[in-house]
Amino acid sequence: MNAPALLDNVRLPRWLLPVNWPQGDGVPVLARIAIEAGRVQSVRPAMGIDVPATGWDLAGTLALPGFVDAHTHLDKAFTLPRMRQVQPGLLGAIDAMLSDRVHWTPADVRERAARGLQWAWECGTTHLRTHVDWWEPDTVPMAWPVMAELAQEWAGKLRLEQVSLIKLPLFEDAAQAMRLAKQVKATGPHALLGGFVHSTNWSESALRNLLVSAQACDLDIDLHVDEELNASAVGLQTTARILREIGYEGRVVCGHICALAAQPEAQAFATLDAVARAPITVVSLPATNLLLQDAVTGRTPRLRGITLVKEARERGIPLLFASDNVQDPFCRVGSFDPVEALGTAALVAQLDEPFDEWSQALCRGDWLRREAPDAEPTLVGQGADLVLFTQADRHGWPSRTAGRVVLREGRVTHGDPAPFVPQ
Repeated sequence: MNAPALLDNVRLPRWLLPVNWPQGDGVPVLARIAIEAGRVQSVRPAMGIDVPATGWDLAGTLALPGFVDAHTHLDKAFTLPRMRQVQPGLLGAIDAMLSDRVHWTPADVRERAARGLQWAWECGTTHLRTHVDWWEPDTVPMAWPVMAELAQEWAGKLRLEQVSLIKLPLFEDAAQAMRLAKQVKATGPHALLGGFVHSTNWSESALRNLLVSAQACDLDIDLHVDEELNASAVGLQTTARILREIGYEGRVVCGHICALAAQPEAQAFATLDAVARAPITVVSLPATNLLLQDAVTGRTPRLRGITLVKEARERGIPLLFASDNVQDPFCRVGSFDPVEALGTAALVAQLDEPFDEWSQALCRGDWLRREAPDAEPTLVGQGADLVLFTQADRHGWPSRTAGRVVLREGRVTHGDPAPFVPQ
Protein backbone atom coordinates (compact mmCIF):
# COMPACT_ATOMS: atom_id res chain seq x y z
CA MET A 1 0.00 0.00 0.00
CA ASN A 2 1.20 3.52 -0.80
CA ALA A 3 2.55 5.37 2.19
CA PRO A 4 0.41 8.22 3.54
CA ALA A 5 1.90 11.71 3.33
CA LEU A 6 0.12 12.71 6.52
CA LEU A 7 -1.19 11.07 9.68
CA ASP A 8 -3.69 13.43 11.27
CA ASN A 9 -5.39 13.38 14.67
CA VAL A 10 -2.86 10.96 16.15
CA ARG A 11 -2.72 10.45 19.92
CA LEU A 12 0.97 10.36 20.89
CA PRO A 13 2.22 9.68 24.44
CA ARG A 14 3.15 12.62 26.63
CA TRP A 15 6.80 11.54 26.93
CA LEU A 16 7.27 11.86 23.15
CA LEU A 17 5.99 15.43 22.92
CA PRO A 18 7.74 18.73 23.73
CA VAL A 19 7.08 20.14 27.19
CA ASN A 20 5.20 23.08 25.65
CA TRP A 21 2.83 20.86 23.65
CA PRO A 22 -0.73 22.17 24.06
CA GLN A 23 -3.07 20.35 26.43
CA GLY A 24 -6.80 19.90 26.52
CA ASP A 25 -8.32 18.95 29.88
CA GLY A 26 -4.86 17.84 31.00
CA VAL A 27 -4.39 15.56 27.99
CA PRO A 28 -2.05 16.30 25.05
CA VAL A 29 -3.95 17.49 22.01
CA LEU A 30 -3.85 15.28 18.94
CA ALA A 31 -0.94 15.49 16.53
CA ARG A 32 -0.41 15.84 12.79
CA ILE A 33 2.58 13.84 11.51
CA ALA A 34 3.98 14.72 8.07
CA ILE A 35 5.88 11.95 6.28
CA GLU A 36 8.16 12.26 3.28
CA ALA A 37 10.39 9.62 1.68
CA GLY A 38 9.72 7.25 4.57
CA ARG A 39 10.80 9.67 7.30
CA VAL A 40 8.94 11.92 9.71
CA GLN A 41 9.32 15.51 8.56
CA SER A 42 7.31 17.25 11.25
CA VAL A 43 5.04 16.68 14.25
CA ARG A 44 2.62 19.51 14.98
CA PRO A 45 -0.69 19.90 16.80
CA ALA A 46 -3.61 18.79 14.64
CA MET A 47 -5.28 21.78 13.01
CA GLY A 48 -8.90 20.65 12.97
CA ILE A 49 -9.14 21.03 9.20
CA ASP A 50 -9.91 18.54 6.47
CA VAL A 51 -7.30 15.87 5.92
CA PRO A 52 -5.95 15.88 2.34
CA ALA A 53 -6.62 12.86 0.11
CA THR A 54 -3.00 11.73 0.54
CA GLY A 55 -3.39 11.56 4.32
CA TRP A 56 -5.12 9.44 6.92
CA ASP A 57 -7.44 10.67 9.65
CA LEU A 58 -6.63 8.52 12.69
CA ALA A 59 -9.44 10.07 14.78
CA GLY A 60 -7.49 9.84 18.05
CA THR A 61 -5.89 6.43 17.47
CA LEU A 62 -2.98 5.77 19.84
CA ALA A 63 0.45 5.55 18.21
CA LEU A 64 3.96 4.67 19.36
CA PRO A 65 7.34 4.48 17.64
CA GLY A 66 8.62 1.03 16.70
CA PHE A 67 9.60 -1.10 19.68
CA VAL A 68 12.95 -2.12 21.09
CA ASP A 69 12.85 -5.59 22.67
CA ALA A 70 16.01 -5.27 24.72
CA HIS A 71 16.32 -8.75 26.22
CA THR A 72 15.26 -11.99 24.53
CA HIS A 73 16.56 -15.55 24.06
CA LEU A 74 16.01 -16.57 20.45
CA ASP A 75 18.24 -19.63 20.81
CA LYS A 76 15.92 -21.13 23.46
CA ALA A 77 12.55 -20.01 22.07
CA PHE A 78 9.80 -22.56 21.39
CA THR A 79 11.63 -25.48 23.04
CA LEU A 80 9.06 -26.09 25.79
CA PRO A 81 6.74 -28.39 23.75
CA ARG A 82 9.46 -31.03 23.46
CA MET A 83 10.27 -31.11 27.18
CA ARG A 84 8.77 -33.18 29.93
CA GLN A 85 8.32 -31.95 33.49
CA VAL A 86 10.43 -28.90 34.37
CA GLN A 87 11.37 -28.37 38.00
CA PRO A 88 10.23 -25.01 39.41
CA GLY A 89 12.50 -21.98 39.60
CA LEU A 90 15.46 -20.59 37.70
CA LEU A 91 17.87 -23.45 38.40
CA GLY A 92 15.28 -26.05 37.40
CA ALA A 93 14.75 -24.24 34.10
CA ILE A 94 18.51 -24.16 33.50
CA ASP A 95 18.72 -27.93 34.05
CA ALA A 96 15.87 -28.54 31.59
CA MET A 97 17.53 -26.31 29.01
CA LEU A 98 20.86 -28.09 29.34
CA SER A 99 19.12 -31.43 28.75
CA ASP A 100 17.43 -30.12 25.62
CA ARG A 101 20.53 -28.39 24.25
CA VAL A 102 22.22 -31.68 23.34
CA HIS A 103 19.56 -32.08 20.62
CA TRP A 104 20.13 -28.66 19.01
CA THR A 105 21.32 -28.37 15.43
CA PRO A 106 22.01 -25.20 13.43
CA ALA A 107 18.84 -25.83 11.42
CA ASP A 108 16.78 -26.25 14.60
CA VAL A 109 18.13 -23.04 16.13
CA ARG A 110 17.65 -21.14 12.89
CA GLU A 111 14.03 -22.25 12.46
CA ARG A 112 13.05 -21.30 15.99
CA ALA A 113 14.95 -18.00 16.00
CA ALA A 114 13.57 -17.00 12.60
CA ARG A 115 10.06 -17.72 13.85
CA GLY A 116 10.66 -15.42 16.81
CA LEU A 117 12.03 -12.67 14.56
CA GLN A 118 8.98 -12.93 12.30
CA TRP A 119 6.68 -12.55 15.32
CA ALA A 120 8.69 -9.55 16.51
CA TRP A 121 8.52 -7.99 13.04
CA GLU A 122 4.76 -8.43 12.86
CA CYS A 123 4.14 -6.77 16.24
CA GLY A 124 6.17 -3.66 15.36
CA THR A 125 9.63 -4.26 16.84
CA THR A 126 12.49 -2.53 15.03
CA HIS A 127 15.39 -3.43 17.37
CA LEU A 128 15.79 -6.77 19.15
CA ARG A 129 18.61 -8.00 21.36
CA THR A 130 19.08 -11.72 22.01
CA HIS A 131 21.28 -13.47 24.55
CA VAL A 132 22.99 -16.67 23.42
CA ASP A 133 24.06 -19.35 25.92
CA TRP A 134 27.86 -19.76 25.94
CA TRP A 135 28.97 -22.41 28.45
CA GLU A 136 32.38 -23.60 27.17
CA PRO A 137 35.55 -21.45 27.23
CA ASP A 138 37.13 -22.83 24.05
CA THR A 139 34.13 -23.50 21.82
CA VAL A 140 31.90 -20.96 20.15
CA PRO A 141 28.31 -22.10 20.73
CA MET A 142 26.40 -23.50 17.79
CA ALA A 143 23.77 -20.76 18.00
CA TRP A 144 26.29 -17.89 17.90
CA PRO A 145 27.06 -17.90 14.13
CA VAL A 146 23.39 -18.63 13.40
CA MET A 147 22.44 -15.35 15.09
CA ALA A 148 25.18 -13.51 13.20
CA GLU A 149 23.75 -14.83 9.92
CA LEU A 150 20.23 -13.83 10.90
CA ALA A 151 21.45 -10.35 11.85
CA GLN A 152 22.73 -9.91 8.30
CA GLU A 153 19.59 -11.36 6.73
CA TRP A 154 17.31 -9.08 8.73
CA ALA A 155 19.42 -5.93 8.29
CA GLY A 156 17.28 -3.14 6.89
CA LYS A 157 14.15 -4.67 8.40
CA LEU A 158 14.99 -5.26 12.05
CA ARG A 159 18.20 -4.53 13.96
CA LEU A 160 19.35 -7.74 15.66
CA GLU A 161 22.06 -7.68 18.33
CA GLN A 162 23.54 -10.73 20.05
CA VAL A 163 24.98 -11.04 23.55
CA SER A 164 27.29 -13.81 24.77
CA LEU A 165 25.59 -15.20 27.89
CA ILE A 166 28.69 -16.63 29.60
CA LYS A 167 28.66 -18.05 33.12
CA LEU A 168 30.77 -15.93 35.43
CA PRO A 169 33.38 -18.60 36.39
CA LEU A 170 34.69 -18.58 32.82
CA PHE A 171 36.04 -15.07 33.49
CA GLU A 172 37.99 -16.13 36.58
CA ASP A 173 41.18 -16.39 34.53
CA ALA A 174 42.07 -12.95 33.14
CA ALA A 175 43.72 -14.33 30.00
CA GLN A 176 40.70 -16.51 29.24
CA ALA A 177 38.39 -13.53 29.85
CA MET A 178 40.34 -11.56 27.25
CA ARG A 179 40.13 -14.42 24.73
CA LEU A 180 36.37 -14.59 25.16
CA ALA A 181 36.02 -10.84 24.72
CA LYS A 182 38.13 -10.92 21.54
CA GLN A 183 35.95 -13.69 20.10
CA VAL A 184 32.85 -11.60 20.73
CA LYS A 185 34.51 -8.51 19.28
CA ALA A 186 35.40 -10.40 16.10
CA THR A 187 31.73 -11.17 15.50
CA GLY A 188 31.01 -7.58 14.54
CA PRO A 189 29.56 -4.33 15.89
CA HIS A 190 26.21 -5.98 16.67
CA ALA A 191 27.80 -8.27 19.31
CA LEU A 192 28.12 -7.55 23.03
CA LEU A 193 29.90 -9.24 25.91
CA GLY A 194 27.58 -10.69 28.54
CA GLY A 195 27.60 -12.83 31.63
CA PHE A 196 25.41 -14.59 34.17
CA VAL A 197 26.06 -13.02 37.59
CA HIS A 198 24.35 -14.90 40.43
CA SER A 199 25.07 -15.72 44.06
CA THR A 200 25.58 -19.40 43.12
CA ASN A 201 28.60 -18.49 40.97
CA TRP A 202 29.65 -15.23 42.60
CA SER A 203 33.22 -14.02 42.14
CA GLU A 204 34.15 -10.35 42.28
CA SER A 205 37.46 -11.04 40.54
CA ALA A 206 35.70 -12.78 37.65
CA LEU A 207 33.25 -9.90 37.31
CA ARG A 208 36.16 -7.44 37.26
CA ASN A 209 37.89 -9.48 34.55
CA LEU A 210 34.70 -9.45 32.47
CA LEU A 211 34.36 -5.68 32.71
CA VAL A 212 38.06 -5.00 32.14
CA SER A 213 38.22 -7.27 29.09
CA ALA A 214 35.16 -5.56 27.60
CA GLN A 215 36.81 -2.21 28.15
CA ALA A 216 40.05 -3.40 26.50
CA CYS A 217 38.14 -4.64 23.44
CA ASP A 218 35.85 -1.59 23.26
CA LEU A 219 32.76 -3.74 23.78
CA ASP A 220 29.44 -2.80 25.30
CA ILE A 221 28.15 -5.12 28.03
CA ASP A 222 24.83 -6.79 28.81
CA LEU A 223 24.56 -8.82 32.03
CA HIS A 224 22.06 -11.08 33.75
CA VAL A 225 22.49 -9.81 37.32
CA ASP A 226 21.04 -10.93 40.66
CA GLU A 227 18.21 -12.92 39.10
CA GLU A 228 17.13 -14.13 42.52
CA LEU A 229 15.43 -13.07 45.73
CA ASN A 230 18.57 -13.49 47.83
CA ALA A 231 18.97 -10.27 49.81
CA SER A 232 22.73 -10.84 50.07
CA ALA A 233 23.28 -10.76 46.29
CA VAL A 234 25.70 -7.95 45.44
CA GLY A 235 26.19 -8.31 41.69
CA LEU A 236 24.58 -5.01 40.75
CA GLN A 237 26.24 -2.85 43.38
CA THR A 238 29.63 -4.42 42.63
CA THR A 239 29.17 -3.85 38.89
CA ALA A 240 28.46 -0.16 39.47
CA ARG A 241 31.49 0.18 41.74
CA ILE A 242 33.94 -1.56 39.39
CA LEU A 243 32.72 0.44 36.40
CA ARG A 244 33.52 3.60 38.31
CA GLU A 245 36.92 2.28 39.41
CA ILE A 246 38.06 1.33 35.90
CA GLY A 247 36.58 4.42 34.23
CA TYR A 248 34.46 2.39 31.82
CA GLU A 249 32.95 4.60 29.10
CA GLY A 250 30.76 2.16 27.18
CA ARG A 251 27.13 1.26 27.80
CA VAL A 252 26.20 -1.43 30.30
CA VAL A 253 22.81 -3.10 30.53
CA CYS A 254 21.82 -5.03 33.66
CA GLY A 255 18.78 -7.28 33.34
CA HIS A 256 16.55 -8.83 36.01
CA ILE A 257 18.15 -7.51 39.28
CA CYS A 258 15.31 -9.09 41.25
CA ALA A 259 17.36 -9.13 44.47
CA LEU A 260 16.74 -5.39 44.90
CA ALA A 261 13.14 -6.19 45.79
CA ALA A 262 14.29 -8.49 48.62
CA GLN A 263 16.83 -6.15 50.18
CA PRO A 264 16.33 -3.56 52.92
CA GLU A 265 15.37 -0.25 51.34
CA ALA A 266 18.49 1.56 52.49
CA GLN A 267 20.70 -1.03 50.81
CA ALA A 268 18.63 -1.20 47.62
CA PHE A 269 18.40 2.58 47.31
CA ALA A 270 22.15 3.00 47.83
CA THR A 271 22.73 0.56 44.99
CA LEU A 272 20.31 2.41 42.72
CA ASP A 273 22.04 5.69 43.53
CA ALA A 274 25.32 4.12 42.36
CA VAL A 275 23.64 2.79 39.21
CA ALA A 276 22.35 6.28 38.44
CA ARG A 277 25.94 7.56 38.39
CA ALA A 278 27.12 4.78 36.06
CA PRO A 279 26.49 4.13 32.35
CA ILE A 280 23.91 1.47 33.25
CA THR A 281 20.51 0.82 31.70
CA VAL A 282 18.13 -1.44 33.64
CA VAL A 283 15.98 -3.99 31.83
CA SER A 284 13.06 -5.52 33.71
CA LEU A 285 11.62 -8.87 32.61
CA PRO A 286 8.32 -9.09 34.48
CA ALA A 287 6.82 -12.23 32.96
CA THR A 288 9.82 -14.52 33.42
CA ASN A 289 10.62 -13.15 36.85
CA LEU A 290 7.06 -13.74 38.04
CA LEU A 291 7.20 -17.32 36.82
CA LEU A 292 10.65 -18.21 38.19
CA GLN A 293 11.05 -16.30 41.44
CA ASP A 294 9.60 -17.76 44.64
CA ALA A 295 8.60 -20.82 42.62
CA VAL A 296 7.84 -23.94 44.68
CA THR A 297 5.73 -26.89 43.57
CA GLY A 298 2.24 -26.88 45.07
CA ARG A 299 2.48 -23.47 46.74
CA THR A 300 1.20 -20.10 45.56
CA PRO A 301 4.17 -17.70 45.28
CA ARG A 302 4.27 -14.93 47.84
CA LEU A 303 6.85 -12.63 46.23
CA ARG A 304 6.64 -10.83 42.90
CA GLY A 305 10.24 -10.89 41.75
CA ILE A 306 10.06 -7.67 39.71
CA THR A 307 12.83 -5.18 40.33
CA LEU A 308 12.36 -1.65 41.71
CA VAL A 309 11.23 -0.02 38.49
CA LYS A 310 9.59 3.06 40.02
CA GLU A 311 12.57 3.80 42.24
CA ALA A 312 14.93 3.38 39.28
CA ARG A 313 12.95 5.80 37.16
CA GLU A 314 12.79 8.34 39.98
CA ARG A 315 16.60 8.42 39.85
CA GLY A 316 16.71 8.99 36.11
CA ILE A 317 18.03 5.49 35.40
CA PRO A 318 17.15 4.40 31.84
CA LEU A 319 14.62 1.58 32.18
CA LEU A 320 13.21 -0.83 29.60
CA PHE A 321 10.75 -3.70 29.76
CA ALA A 322 11.36 -6.68 27.49
CA SER A 323 9.99 -10.08 26.49
CA ASP A 324 12.83 -12.29 27.77
CA ASN A 325 12.06 -15.99 27.28
CA VAL A 326 9.25 -17.15 25.00
CA GLN A 327 7.71 -20.63 25.25
CA ASP A 328 10.71 -22.33 26.79
CA PRO A 329 11.34 -23.78 30.30
CA PHE A 330 12.04 -20.31 31.70
CA CYS A 331 8.70 -18.87 30.52
CA ARG A 332 5.90 -20.95 29.05
CA VAL A 333 4.06 -17.94 27.61
CA GLY A 334 5.03 -15.01 25.41
CA SER A 335 4.93 -13.88 21.79
CA PHE A 336 7.92 -11.53 21.27
CA ASP A 337 5.56 -8.58 21.73
CA PRO A 338 7.03 -6.06 24.21
CA VAL A 339 3.57 -4.64 24.83
CA GLU A 340 2.74 -7.89 26.63
CA ALA A 341 5.71 -7.29 28.94
CA LEU A 342 4.43 -3.83 29.80
CA GLY A 343 0.92 -5.18 30.33
CA THR A 344 2.30 -7.57 32.93
CA ALA A 345 4.40 -4.84 34.53
CA ALA A 346 1.45 -2.46 34.70
CA LEU A 347 -0.34 -4.91 36.98
CA VAL A 348 2.47 -6.36 39.06
CA ALA A 349 4.26 -3.02 39.59
CA GLN A 350 1.04 -0.96 39.74
CA LEU A 351 2.13 1.50 37.05
CA ASP A 352 0.16 4.71 36.61
CA GLU A 353 -0.55 6.00 33.09
CA PRO A 354 1.08 3.16 31.15
CA PHE A 355 0.54 4.81 27.76
CA ASP A 356 1.54 8.38 28.53
CA GLU A 357 4.42 7.68 30.91
CA TRP A 358 5.66 4.09 30.80
CA SER A 359 5.38 3.25 27.11
CA GLN A 360 8.77 4.87 26.58
CA ALA A 361 10.18 1.74 28.29
CA LEU A 362 9.34 -0.10 25.05
CA CYS A 363 10.62 2.46 22.58
CA ARG A 364 13.82 4.10 23.80
CA GLY A 365 16.50 2.40 21.74
CA ASP A 366 18.81 5.31 22.58
CA TRP A 367 18.99 3.87 26.11
CA LEU A 368 20.97 0.94 24.67
CA ARG A 369 23.45 3.04 22.72
CA ARG A 370 26.82 4.26 23.89
CA GLU A 371 26.16 7.94 23.29
CA ALA A 372 24.15 9.95 25.81
CA PRO A 373 20.39 9.29 25.61
CA ASP A 374 18.34 11.89 23.82
CA ALA A 375 17.36 14.58 26.30
CA GLU A 376 14.06 15.19 24.49
CA PRO A 377 13.02 12.24 22.31
CA THR A 378 11.31 13.12 19.05
CA LEU A 379 9.94 11.46 15.95
CA VAL A 380 11.18 14.22 13.68
CA GLY A 381 13.96 13.08 11.40
CA GLN A 382 13.41 9.43 12.27
CA GLY A 383 12.10 6.70 10.01
CA ALA A 384 8.32 6.58 9.94
CA ASP A 385 8.22 3.30 11.89
CA LEU A 386 5.00 3.51 13.88
CA VAL A 387 2.55 1.19 15.59
CA LEU A 388 -1.10 2.29 15.49
CA PHE A 389 -3.39 0.68 18.07
CA THR A 390 -6.74 0.45 16.32
CA GLN A 391 -8.84 -0.79 19.26
CA ALA A 392 -7.16 0.54 22.41
CA ASP A 393 -7.75 3.75 24.34
CA ARG A 394 -5.37 5.61 26.64
CA HIS A 395 -7.31 4.65 29.78
CA GLY A 396 -7.09 0.88 29.31
CA TRP A 397 -3.90 0.58 27.25
CA PRO A 398 -2.16 -1.87 26.99
CA SER A 399 -5.48 -3.76 26.96
CA ARG A 400 -6.96 -4.36 23.50
CA THR A 401 -3.63 -3.87 21.76
CA ALA A 402 -3.66 -7.01 19.60
CA GLY A 403 -5.39 -5.04 16.85
CA ARG A 404 -2.74 -2.81 15.35
CA VAL A 405 -1.37 -1.40 12.10
CA VAL A 406 2.40 -1.43 11.73
CA LEU A 407 4.14 1.11 9.50
CA ARG A 408 7.74 0.70 8.34
CA GLU A 409 9.15 3.79 6.67
CA GLY A 410 5.56 4.91 6.32
CA ARG A 411 4.33 1.76 4.55
CA VAL A 412 1.96 -0.80 6.02
CA THR A 413 3.64 -4.12 6.79
CA HIS A 414 1.01 -5.57 9.13
CA GLY A 415 -2.62 -4.93 9.94
CA ASP A 416 -5.63 -3.48 8.13
CA PRO A 417 -5.53 0.31 7.62
CA ALA A 418 -8.93 0.41 5.88
CA PRO A 419 -10.58 2.57 8.61
CA PHE A 420 -8.00 5.31 8.03
CA VAL A 421 -7.77 5.29 4.22
CA PRO A 422 -9.98 7.81 2.39
CA GLN A 423 -12.65 6.07 0.28
